Amino acid sequence: MTSAILQAKSLSKAYETTHGDLLAIDHINFSVAPGEFVCIVGPSGSGKTTLLQMLGGLLLPTTGAVLTNDRPLVEPPPEISIVFQKPNLMPWRTVLENVILPLQIEGTSRQEAAEKARKVLQLVGLSDFAQSHPKELSGGMEQRVALARALIQQPRILLLDEPFGALDALTRERLNREILRLWQTQQLTAIMVTHNIHEAVLLADRVLVLSPRPAIIAADFHIDLPRPRPPDIEYTERFGALAYQIRQAIRE
Repeated sequence: MTSAILQAKSLSKAYETTHGDLLAIDHINFSVAPGEFVCIVGPSGSGKTTLLQMLGGLLLPTTGAVLTNDRPLVEPPPEISIVFQKPNLMPWRTVLENVILPLQIEGTSRQEAAEKARKVLQLVGLSDFAQSHPKELSGGMEQRVALARALIQQPRILLLDEPFGALDALTRERLNREILRLWQTQQLTAIMVTHNIHEAVLLADRVLVLSPRPAIIAADFHIDLPRPRPPDIEYTERFGALAYQIRQAIRE
């Protein structure tokens, strides 16, 4: 059995409010294998983003722990990169300058950082826009810049917090295929929060369903669809059956 690259062990998170503690996550346990693509779905307000932030070391649990390679996570580690719902690009910096920012913070020389940035921009298909500014880009292109910024640190684990939720359906579909390509070619482990069941079935090896708050793992679906996913996989009977089962699990 392959050892886990990431584990949630009895993970709980409570927030202090004026009315007392609010329990958002309640003793969640699961493991992610190296190279696995896991999607997390659930009703609105169920704590999906809270869970993802704890998995990335941005938020400390109230009880329990996140383990990476059997070590407790107490801060964001270099082997984990996160792509958020909004690209959060600096408007005064060019695309290339936005992408190199994590390496600049680490103290990498500008020449080395720029060289790595050009390679990763080529990877996401934005080589021709290296000197453009965010206001000159479409929403889909901005998210690809955010993805390039995450990939420049050569992470082993990529966390995605509904990165395409604000995009139109066709752009979202195209970027989903792009994510699959990058996940496979870069040999990443990916964990993605999404409200879109169709997207989860298309991308994932497993889909975790969170219950309403306080969140527990209500269901864990193995997506037994072929890899690589054929272009017409979404129109198959098995795809539809999995999407229906996940939708029912969320409703229950």
